[in-house]
Parts: sequence; structure tokens; C-alpha cells
Amino acid sequence: MQVVWDIPEVMMQAGVWPLSISLGREWHVPGPATQDGIIQSFYDKERSDVSLNTVADMCASLGNFAEGGVDAMALEKYWHPQCSWYGPSGIGTARGIKGFRNWHQIPFLNALPNRVGDTNKGYLFADADYVGFTAWPGMGMTISQGGWLGIAPANQKITMRSLDFWRVENGYIRENWVLIDLLDVYNQIGVDVLGRMKELNKSRLLNFER
Repeated sequence: MQVVWDIPEVMMQAGVWPLSISLGREWHVPGPATQDGIIQSFYDKERSDVSLNTVADMCASLGNFAEGGVDAMALEKYWHPQCSWYGPSGIGTARGIKGFRNWHQIPFLNALPNRVGDTNKGYLFADADYVGFTAWPGMGMTISQGGWLGIAPANQKITMRSLDFWRVENGYIRENWVLIDLLDVYNQIGVDVLGRMKELNKSRLLNFER
């Protein structure tokens, strides 16, 4: 079993935030809009295959960035115009293809242009309208260009542990829950996020006592 606890969200709720400001919206990420995350019927192979192929083709299309940029990834072919991309705390939620591009994809690609991910090296699985993917780690990359999430670009090589879950609706991806172990990313470059949180909390207590 692979689990990513969104510890940064707990920090945010506690009012002690040691990281950079999120580009996306920070809120309590909801469950599926269709309220059917727990499937109680028999496995529907045909429906599951449609969902799996939609996501697999989309992931393959993301590889076109190297030669043709963002437009070559053809998001409109796979994503619903009103899709919701639910990122972890520190990145936040983006609404619609435009929001996804502006608040996550473009900053991510600019900072990590050489990222390498391969669904064949992980586990891609589906059940009805839902598709999941996990790899541990799932990507390797170098922090360059203008940096990412407040991390200065010093050509640091990192890997990324993440879990992805998609909901497909009428052949298009409507919702995507993305869990990224950001604490592990910071740890790889020598930043002790929990230590920074402790110091912030200590400072807040001292100011309260004054």
C-alpha cells in the first residue's frame, strides 16, 4: 500500500505555514462531484477500459511537450472544459483547462522542463469511471529555469512520489485528485519543512506572550 498524507494541509489549518504561497486555490478538496466514489456494482470491464484508455492516451500526449510545447499536449482532446484539478496544499486547486495551465502546468514545466515520467513503470488501473496511477517514485527531474514553489533553481535533481486519481465523464477527464509528497521533495534539497514550522510556531507563541 502506498499512502501520501497531506501534512501541509494540516499545517495550513493550524495557521503555521512554512512554505511559499500556493498559486492555486487552497480549500478542503471535495470527493467526486457524482458522489459515487465507492462502487458497489460488479466490475464493468468495458466501461473501465474506456476510462483507462482515455487517461493512458492523455498521459502519452503529455510527452509531446518536449517537441511542441504546451499546445502539443492537446489537453482539450482529453480534459473536460470545466474540469477540476485538485492539487495538494502548496500547489492548490485549478479550475478548467486554462486554470490548470496557468496555476500548475506551465509553472511546473518551466521549472522542471526535463521531467521524465513513464506510466509503464508504475501501476495504472481503472474501475468504471475512475482511474488511478501510482509509482514510487513516479518522476525524475531537475529544478532549473525560474525555480518551483519558492525553491531557487540550482539544478537540484529530485524524484517525486505521487498518487493520481481521475474521474472520466463521457470520454473526458472531469476531476483529477493529485497527491504529491512535497515534504519529501523539500527534504531532498535539504529543507526541513517540519523544522521551519516548529520555529514559526515558537515565534508565534513568543509574540503571543508579549
